[in-house]
Amino acid sequence: MGVDVASVEVAAEERHRAALDIPSPLAGNPGRPKFAARVKRADGSELEVADPRITRAILALMNMNAVLGGAACHWGGPAAFAELQSSVHAIAFCAPDWREAFNLVNDAGHTENGLYALKANYGYDGLTFDDLKIFRSVKSKLTGHGEGHLWPAGVQVSNGPLGSSIPVAQGIAMADRLAGKDRVTVCAISDGGMMEGEAKEAITAIPGFAGKGLVAPFVLIVSDNNTKLSGRIDADSYSMERYFRSLAIQGWHVIELADGNDLQATFTAVETAIAAANANPKKPVAIWAKTIKGYGVQQTEQSASGGHGYPLKSADQLRAFAEEAYGGPLPEPLELWLRELEDAHAERAAKQAKAAAPAAPAVKQDKIQSGFPKAMIAAAAAGLPVISISADLAGSTGIAPFRLEYPQLSYDAGVAEANMISIAAGFSKMGYIPVVDTFARFGTTKGALPLVMANLSQAPVIAVFSHIGFQDAADGASHQSLNYLAMTGAIAHVQQYCPSCAEEAEWALGQTIQRFAQERRAGKTPDTVLFFVGREPAPLSLRAEGDEYEWGKAMVLADTTADRTKRCVLSANASMVSYAFEAVQLLEQENIGVMLLNNSTPNRPDVAGHQAALAKCDGKLVTVEDHQVIGGAGCILTAALQEAGVAFTVKIMGVQGEFGRSAYKAVELYDKFGFGPRGMAEAVTRLVK
Repeated sequence: MGVDVASVEVAAEERHRAALDIPSPLAGNPGRPKFAARVKRADGSELEVADPRITRAILALMNMNAVLGGAACHWGGPAAFAELQSSVHAIAFCAPDWREAFNLVNDAGHTENGLYALKANYGYDGLTFDDLKIFRSVKSKLTGHGEGHLWPAGVQVSNGPLGSSIPVAQGIAMADRLAGKDRVTVCAISDGGMMEGEAKEAITAIPGFAGKGLVAPFVLIVSDNNTKLSGRIDADSYSMERYFRSLAIQGWHVIELADGNDLQATFTAVETAIAAANANPKKPVAIWAKTIKGYGVQQTEQSASGGHGYPLKSADQLRAFAEEAYGGPLPEPLELWLRELEDAHAERAAKQAKAAAPAAPAVKQDKIQSGFPKAMIAAAAAGLPVISISADLAGSTGIAPFRLEYPQLSYDAGVAEANMISIAAGFSKMGYIPVVDTFARFGTTKGALPLVMANLSQAPVIAVFSHIGFQDAADGASHQSLNYLAMTGAIAHVQQYCPSCAEEAEWALGQTIQRFAQERRAGKTPDTVLFFVGREPAPLSLRAEGDEYEWGKAMVLADTTADRTKRCVLSANASMVSYAFEAVQLLEQENIGVMLLNNSTPNRPDVAGHQAALAKCDGKLVTVEDHQVIGGAGCILTAALQEAGVAFTVKIMGVQGEFGRSAYKAVELYDKFGFGPRGMAEAVTRLVK
């Protein structure tokens, strides 16, 4: 009996192509949208789509709930994307099982709340308007940006950092082709996201691989409104027009959509793009959609930033805003929701009016990063060659006042953190003192290799990396940098500094700039210095009167050990220091003494200072940080103490190998993960007893 060689070869190829059978966690097709608009299809029939006006009205309400809880939100981006996403989802949900016909990936993470609103309109996965009311809270699966680890039924690819999801969408489409599946991958991205290097790599690779028959049908949707967080892209950075024009040369079939906020025109473009991608998978399709960020409300449409965040701070202005976004009085369910918010605002205002004046003046507070521009302005005024190179976030990182004072010394690389650091290295090589700034999540990931190469090129930089750890509470896990110390502390010639307050931030950056200048003049190469700070306010100063800052010294900020038999050292840094003060007060009530140390230079800890404190506290040590325990300040400190022969018993507090989630305030996450003030106090109590 002969062997059918061809059959054997086909069977072997099928085995080679087959992926593991992993059931999709995504929810199946929903019903009709509760609030719909109608569009015409190419065949002349009509189709119901989720009404984009409802999406924007819901956005206004759910954002207000989050703002009242203390969280920041996004309005402009999702408002611009409403027609595009309504069209995509209406077509996808027409399939018998949309999961077998489409992959829907959102790279524009700041627009995910628009998708939450759209999906609640559909009742997708049982999502209700009540679920939206706790958006961004610690109780909600609807985090600041889409996260599959918390809502796998609703988010195919976790997003948030711009430009990070399109490369994954690329891999999904390539895997579908290998498995012989003809699903259409649709990826939505913002014009800001298109500035990222990893996005540009994927943009070039997708048509390259597709031309070789290695990519299943692919549709890219670009929302081009020439707007990023800080303002207009072309005015602040450089025009993206030529790059978008280059898509055709790179191998994309480009469909230009002149008005991405016209529902019928948008639907037609999306329907055409999907049909073209299906007809010729070797030619991926890009919809270049001109949109208006903040569309639907004149105030945000005309804003330089397109209303990137949410402009309302209280619900007394909400009715006019929501009704303008919708185009008239709200439908009944949304009207009831609006009244709830208005009633909550009125009740809060009444309570505030009745509240008695505080017995003592409140401690003055400010964001820690507010000290940085003061140091930079003083250095520039003294004639030092300080320059600022930002990546769209100077308003959030605190550097904006310097840029306003010295615009001629300020550059914006756009949404491109790796390029920002490399530009800074070039300036450093030529004798300038560059200060870069972005969120820690982006600076330590996208900027890691440029930091290495800057030091290897003897071109050190100074960086302000803000929003560390759970301090970026509302944005969720994608923005919460919990490994910033581990990722950068071992780079040669890098010093880390984690100031506890605005006063210390100003002093430390001033010292760094002065040292850069002195060492450069002496023919030496300074170390790169990375500053890590949170985003929430802290007391302006935490040092005792008469104490002076000294680089590399762990300042004793509190000492309640006198006349107490139970004693412990509590070592903290950055935003955790002010919470550690609360733990010290709790422990005083239990007659437990604490020496609170500010471990502000975590990768070069003050061993002598900690050793002296431990000698007074019977060798008992608790460390706490807004960071993973693995590779963090506690691990570095205890290794250094052990190497120095110091005897001690330790409890290292931080995150234990988990991702975070959204919350209105950072302390909610500190408490949830067990290292808030009470958690610190309990750890000290267990250790000393």
